[in-house]
Amino acid sequence: MPKLPVLKVLVVLMLVVSMSACSMFKSKRETIDTMPLVALYDNAHASLQNADYAAATKAYQRLIARFPSGEYNEQAQLEMAYAQYKDNQPDDALSTVNRFIKTYPANKHVDYAYYLRGLINFDRTSGVIERFINREGSQSRRDQGYNLQSFDDFAELSRRFPDSAYTADARQRMIYLRNILAEHEINVAEFYLRNKAYVAAADRAQYVIEHYQQASQTGDALAILTRSYLALDQKTLADQSRQVLALNYPNHPYLSDAKWPHAPSTLRKMVPFSGHH
Repeated sequence: MPKLPVLKVLVVLMLVVSMSACSMFKSKRETIDTMPLVALYDNAHASLQNADYAAATKAYQRLIARFPSGEYNEQAQLEMAYAQYKDNQPDDALSTVNRFIKTYPANKHVDYAYYLRGLINFDRTSGVIERFINREGSQSRRDQGYNLQSFDDFAELSRRFPDSAYTADARQRMIYLRNILAEHEINVAEFYLRNKAYVAAADRAQYVIEHYQQASQTGDALAILTRSYLALDQKTLADQSRQVLALNYPNHPYLSDAKWPHAPSTLRKMVPFSGHH
């Protein structure tokens, strides 16, 4: 007889625990669909801070769908673009940030949107090899479309928001991109020069001189321009470009070596990832 009440108590406790467990799992399944706006935003933001970018993106998407307007919606779109960028989804990130800029041009954080757009394109040029091997000149030998777009993105940020907290970094990145773009043009000019396409080599060199005057590669452009003019029997133009080179870059190797730049050896061309054409 004394054991009966104890048994009843155990049965009741088991039922309570079972019901609590069912309630808990049901709550977890429905959380992202049923939690209120602020809680849903906090959930997404916490995932972002914990570097769980896929979960953050999913939560932000659900917030945007369930609450299609308001301050939290705008912030969610901006943070979702960053989550997609960090999750190596550049196309999605670019689409999100462009939509944000177009829809909310007066948002107080729109300067960050321009900055983020520049970052997305800035990181799109690097390939797998460059992520593990920081080989000098590797970026300048790739297609420069994204670098050009990134330069324009950062330039637009600097023009529209000169006092933004992000503008100083954007300008530093523009300097880096300018040098990469100039080096790319020099690589192409050297290729034309080695293949005796002197008009094309001169055109590329002239482009560097006109568009990237402050880049360190301007001296190389003047040297290639001089060699191209000499090969084209344009001695007056060759003398003029050489004088400008000597005046501005008195230590340039071409001034003491008329065959600069030298073609890489056949053996070096055969080395994988050596960076030669």
